[in-house]
Amino acid sequence: MDSKHAGESIGTVAIVGRPNVGKSALFNRLVGRNIAIVHDQPGITRDRLAALSSKGRRPFTVWDTGGIGGAGETELTTQVRGAADAAMRESDVILFIVDAQAGLNPIDQDLAKLLRKSKRPVVLVVNKIDHEKHEDLDADFARLGFDNSIPISAAHGRGISDLLETVDALLPQSGIESPKASSAKVAAAAGSEIENAPTSLAIVGRPNAGKSSLINSILRDARTIVSELPGTTRDAVDILYERSGEKFLLIDTAGMRQRSKHSTSVEVFSVMRAERTIRRADLCVLVIDLTSGVTSQDKKIAGLIQESEKPCLIVLNKWDLVKPARGGQKAIERAIADVRERLFFLEYAPVLVASALTGENVDELFRLIRTVRRAAQVRIGTGVLNRMLHAALEENPPPMIGTRRLKLFYAAQTHGDDVDTLAAKFVLFVNQPKLLSDSYGRYLERRIRGISPFPGLPVLLSCRARSESEKRASARPR
Repeated sequence: MDSKHAGESIGTVAIVGRPNVGKSALFNRLVGRNIAIVHDQPGITRDRLAALSSKGRRPFTVWDTGGIGGAGETELTTQVRGAADAAMRESDVILFIVDAQAGLNPIDQDLAKLLRKSKRPVVLVVNKIDHEKHEDLDADFARLGFDNSIPISAAHGRGISDLLETVDALLPQSGIESPKASSAKVAAAAGSEIENAPTSLAIVGRPNAGKSSLINSILRDARTIVSELPGTTRDAVDILYERSGEKFLLIDTAGMRQRSKHSTSVEVFSVMRAERTIRRADLCVLVIDLTSGVTSQDKKIAGLIQESEKPCLIVLNKWDLVKPARGGQKAIERAIADVRERLFFLEYAPVLVASALTGENVDELFRLIRTVRRAAQVRIGTGVLNRMLHAALEENPPPMIGTRRLKLFYAAQTHGDDVDTLAAKFVLFVNQPKLLSDSYGRYLERRIRGISPFPGLPVLLSCRARSESEKRASARPR
């Protein structure tokens, strides 16, 4: 782990093993939340997942690698093994996990030979010792010849404390303590942690749109597995990334397909996870394949972003495949116009035409991210806002709903007590909140953006009821 992340982790731990031995279950157990999908189908985890573990005395970063060996998809086997090799090279400690109930496997033996050459401390983790009657099953693995061997049950939590103690002893020495080791220190540092928290970017889109390729281009490192097979990334892969002193958490989500086309329950779980990823992200990057244009599934994913009220950028990827020999700028303008027309409800989202494969315009993505973050700091003066809104109501009065019409008494932009949400929020004090129709709300949003465009940000209007008498009382001098 390099020095710039020293405040977050004292080292890295890679979990390796053949498919279906419980790597993802152990990963989830160590980080304390379900990031990796746990399923009994071999080869589910094909990318490397990274997260911080604070379960032990000192925090460390955990890598969950793809299953090594016969995952049932020979096209990916070499890539998966390459990802695992890279994780082993970059880690301080290797957790070699085996399945006690399945017994010693030839792939286990081959992997043991590989790990003994890694020059890293290796802990043999004998998993699926779920009951006392299973405790004798770990004896069969002694022939692998590792000094450190810990029997555990990742599913039930047995032996995890012993494993954490062993890992702690093998990690580089440092004065860093786990957050739970000193509640006083955590309380004192809470403010700085919020200030230094990375901006989480959810990279979302249809399968094979180029999400993983985009992250690879950003990192200039083949950390995620890129394949022409749609749906390669089934989990949400969290990758810490620092650029010009700014920290980002890149979340490579599983490609989202229409649920009716799912061939396995794993893909259903992945769509659900992608939807949750959108909700937990600070900003969403919607990747669209230029070679196929905006599809109905792109519209559905864009709708999820809109419903979650999240900031958004749109990347039209694979420009290298459609770029004309002449008239490139006009082709870009046509592509942007087309996406604007088809995704009209995300009209606030900046659009970038890029090629993840060649890297063209990828750096421009972070300029747009800075633009969105600056827009989140913009405040419209209360006087300016109210004069504009009252003028808007005079020019285009609200529609009658029943026998009543919306009346606006006062409006203000909120300063946002929710630090996790980047959005332009406005409170309207009105006679009756239900009288603000969706279409009229969109009209007021357009007028607000006429003062400040708030690029990339949703404009959120909330209404609060206020009677005529309350308005007159608040207007009296005190």
